[in-house]
Amino acid sequence: MVRPTRVTNRIRALRFAADEMTQADLADLVGVTRQTIIAIEQGRYSPSLEVAFRIAHALRVPLAEVFTYPQEES
Repeated sequence: MVRPTRVTNRIRALRFAADEMTQADLADLVGVTRQTIIAIEQGRYSPSLEVAFRIAHALRVPLAEVFTYPQEES
């Protein structure tokens, strides 16, 4: 069983803010499949650092606006 990633994202909201960009449009801009974008959006897959930067670039926002990782509690 695949464990969901702890990395969260705002890809869906940012796609809609970017003139309702489709998952296919984003996938084409990033150079991945639509299924990859779906898996990342749903938190089933954490992208590589390079893909994460490409997504942020395609959405025209800083990386930290797209992805967040919870702080460890001390």
